[in-house]
Amino acid sequence: MPASQASTRSRSLRWRVLLRRHPSALLLLAQLACVMLYPFVEQTHAARILVGAFGVLILLLALRMIGHTSARLWPGLCLAAAAVVLNALYIGLGIEQLLPWQAALEAAFYFYAAGSLVSYMLADQRATTDELYAAGATLTLLVWAFSYLLVLCQAWQPGAFGGAVDVGAPRAWTDLVFLSFALFTSTGIGDVIPLSPLARAIASLEMFTGVMYLALVVSRLIGLSVAQRRG
Repeated sequence: MPASQASTRSRSLRWRVLLRRHPSALLLLAQLACVMLYPFVEQTHAARILVGAFGVLILLLALRMIGHTSARLWPGLCLAAAAVVLNALYIGLGIEQLLPWQAALEAAFYFYAAGSLVSYMLADQRATTDELYAAGATLTLLVWAFSYLLVLCQAWQPGAFGGAVDVGAPRAWTDLVFLSFALFTSTGIGDVIPLSPLARAIASLEMFTGVMYLALVVSRLIGLSVAQRRG
């Protein structure tokens, strides 16, 4: 076997072993890849279907992560299946009335997946490498969940969000994801503003969740890591 081919196979094997040992890393990479991919394809119908299929992949990865925790898998499977069907009908057939239901199911699934990962991280008394990846994956899952809550809010209350550009226009998915990241991390940046009382209530809840996640989950993992190094 040529040396270059052997080197390629060796690297491929290392990546497979890494992702098998750290499934949270695969979920985190998929979520971040979706963040970077969607702005380039948001305006085309066919590309939205492609991104919808990529979203199905993320759902499956999240389900796989639930399987690694002590949480029950069947609620996640039911929520994911219903969300995938409604997403296909909404994107493929353009049935706008399905958007609130699809957003609600997606939000419920991502909250369930995030809760399962939080319980996975809190159950252990030592910080493993996969739990550190899980901390990042859980953050993205919670951001996704709140993003779908913002989509649901906008579907119920048109004009719930304003912005510096196209003030009265509905906010695109990328705008709401950006707002969700800004709220969850409490960075306070962005040009999208919640205007309606419900939108502001969701924004307040997301800021509270982000602060508590850093205070209770991330700080615990950091403390366990420091204690392990001292030990």
